[in-house]
Amino acid sequence: MASTSHLNLPNPDAQAQNRSENLTTLIRQKIIDAGGWIDFYTFMQMALYTPALGYYSGGALKFADNQKGGGDFVTAPQISPLFARTFARQAAQVLYETQGSILELGAGTGKLAADLLLELQQLNQLPAQYYILEVSDYLRQIQLETIQALLPVDLFSRVVWLNKLPTDFVGLIFGNEVLDAIPVHLIYQNDQGWFERGITFDDVFSWQNNALRHADLIKKVSTYALPNDYLTEVCPAANGLIKSLSQSLKRGVIMMLDYGFGAGEYYHPQRNTGTLMCHYQHQAHSNPLIYVGLQDITAHVNFTTIAESGLENGLSLAGYCNQASFLMDCGILEILGETSPSDIVAYMPLASAAQKLLSPAEMGELFKVIAFSKEMPCDLIGFKSGDKAHML
Repeated sequence: MASTSHLNLPNPDAQAQNRSENLTTLIRQKIIDAGGWIDFYTFMQMALYTPALGYYSGGALKFADNQKGGGDFVTAPQISPLFARTFARQAAQVLYETQGSILELGAGTGKLAADLLLELQQLNQLPAQYYILEVSDYLRQIQLETIQALLPVDLFSRVVWLNKLPTDFVGLIFGNEVLDAIPVHLIYQNDQGWFERGITFDDVFSWQNNALRHADLIKKVSTYALPNDYLTEVCPAANGLIKSLSQSLKRGVIMMLDYGFGAGEYYHPQRNTGTLMCHYQHQAHSNPLIYVGLQDITAHVNFTTIAESGLENGLSLAGYCNQASFLMDCGILEILGETSPSDIVAYMPLASAAQKLLSPAEMGELFKVIAFSKEMPCDLIGFKSGDKAHML
């Protein structure tokens, strides 16, 4: 394993170290079998999703609890129920129009699902079913325990775990921080042309550029006249997911919440080292070749290609905006106003959460919301004043 001293990252315990070494052995064998080099997509896929050893498949805490800490990163639902209560307004509108169900992709700890169902009950707009599609057996168990502990029996009975996408789905399909965890290809341009950056192994994992085998990886990127010595990511698998979701949806809305940019900003000339990011015990860095299986690996989302994929597969683009605008349009300030500022104990955690969710310096600007619809008769409330679809 490569040295991490220059990053000042904490050392893993013996059990985690052993799991990482076992995963390293598997990836090293994959490299040998492939002739000495694998693309980064394959490396990222194995690092995150190898059964029992990958980051999302292993048994370590990933999602931090806002009160208890721990984990490697914090997501909006973990910060406060305020996010779920606000998002529930948008979900309720879709459920009212479709009389359908909810399908959550990659439900994390399950806290968002539980908080959403509790709030939808208050809004008298419960889904027929609350489906969860989760690829990690470990996270599925965490979700089961969390949701069962937080919900009364009648609400818990609406939750159903799926192994594959349903057909002819009616209602709301959504994913919070799902797209950023889909493996990407790394492509690199210099004065000699385009290359694909991949991984070799000689005592440690190392980077190596190889001739680009799949020209379609640069089809859209090359239109941006990028400078030499430019590294970026391409994610065909994310487009594939949108295609699959469009085939699954009969009527309703698909909504994805994540951090990223439109293509013009994603491929900005100054973004010449890409957007790849790793998270390990609340420290962010850009080296995915260390602590294999023990750290999250993500790439920012190119929302332009996501939008194009939806349109190409028969969906209507229902809205695109930053998280702050979406939550404001869904009534986050009205929900916050239900608690009196004079009640310091109750109000301050909510105000602090609202600050993190809305501030441009926190999650408000970098995080975006994109929505697609099929046979929906009305505009979505989350985009009534801040829709920036024209910027895609």
